Amino acid sequence: MSVSTAAPAQSVCAPLPVLGRDVTVPLVTGGEVTYAALDYAASAPALQRVWDDVAAYAPYYGSVHRGAGYLSQLSTDLFENARRTVAEFLDCRPDDQLVFTRSTTDSLNLLARALPAGCQVFVFETEHHASLLPWQDARVTYLDAPRTPRQAVETLERALADRDPHGPALVCVTGASNVTGELWPVRELAAAAHAHGARIVLDAAQLAPHHPVSVRDLDVDWVAFSGHKLYAPFGSGVLAGRADWLQAAEPYLAGGGASRRVTRREDGGVAVEWHESAARHEAGSPNVIGAYSIAAACKALTEAGFDTLVAREQYLIEKVRAGLAEVPEVRVLSLFGDDAPRVGVISFVVEGWNSSHFAAALSAEYGIGVRDGLFCAHPLVRTLLGTDPQTQGECGAPEAAPGEKSLNAIRVSFGAGTPDEHVERFANAVRELVADGAKWAYRTEEGRCVPAV
Repeated sequence: MSVSTAAPAQSVCAPLPVLGRDVTVPLVTGGEVTYAALDYAASAPALQRVWDDVAAYAPYYGSVHRGAGYLSQLSTDLFENARRTVAEFLDCRPDDQLVFTRSTTDSLNLLARALPAGCQVFVFETEHHASLLPWQDARVTYLDAPRTPRQAVETLERALADRDPHGPALVCVTGASNVTGELWPVRELAAAAHAHGARIVLDAAQLAPHHPVSVRDLDVDWVAFSGHKLYAPFGSGVLAGRADWLQAAEPYLAGGGASRRVTRREDGGVAVEWHESAARHEAGSPNVIGAYSIAAACKALTEAGFDTLVAREQYLIEKVRAGLAEVPEVRVLSLFGDDAPRVGVISFVVEGWNSSHFAAALSAEYGIGVRDGLFCAHPLVRTLLGTDPQTQGECGAPEAAPGEKSLNAIRVSFGAGTPDEHVERFANAVRELVADGAKWAYRTEEGRCVPAV
């Protein structure tokens, strides 16, 4: 998987319109400034196009799969059309199933519940907790963090060569790291998995908003992602891929919608015949607006063109990296090195600063929203920060167990809706804070660093 090199600034397209682009926030030093949302990796702002589409549908909202009325039929058609739209966005195979869930976390927990008996799972310690933790009830092999894409493939090949060749196996891998932004060699990992009789699920939460994701081209068995990272609000996600394990599993949730037929048994119990379609794992009233918002985002990104979006994002990446490179006290975190292709996610630490303190100052004094901490990828961030102890007791310093180091980092992330001014303000703010220090005093409140008042 490769990333396009950006064109010169004057030929890079304008950002896509998003909600909140004109919101102003107060500064502790006085006055207001337009908020610079640079935490896309947590939740991207909704595209204006998505919001407009949802607003146009909202008056026609009705129950899904449950009613004979016009609005119910309209909402049902919209929900199922959304399923087809997202499947096209992912370039799914004809016999794949696409299940709407609440999030990437929900999708991967659903798949974990559908694993065949005795399934072995292989997962790198570098994964987000959403893809690291759902496999606790399976036989899990955790793989050490690789330092090159080639090493990732070789590590997986060795682990798979040692597995029981007669049982089912699943590999779980991210497409783009939520900590470093680096792209993983998904196609090569999929080939390694299949060569050893294993299947593979792709966590595309950080990849799908930035790059096209083709189930067929990458040759993955499943893909999972979240709407809230794809510029689509309302708490919906997707699990798409092979139908057999999903059809053979007990429903993720038991209830209406998942059941085709329910009868009383002679012994007084209840007999249930479950659906074999995606409805099997969509019990209850579905989040039709969440599904519709994902489909609207898929359409908007497709129409904007990923070649154009990738070029613009690469331009922003280079601006941020160039700005950070001007500050010797900044160390950018990386597994694969400076030349590794990546999406708009960059994490770093600043010598002499606790990361929570630095992030608080960016917000309070510059109106810039970033993320600090371990980013729900604790093993990875601890590996990357293993040699960087931070002073305990400093404002916002996270608690550490006795004998452990207090560790956290800062993450800046951006995407299709980010204007140049936001990343330029960020780079200037980093330089000023390192050179001059914070202008305001800060204190710790409930574990967070906040301005002292």
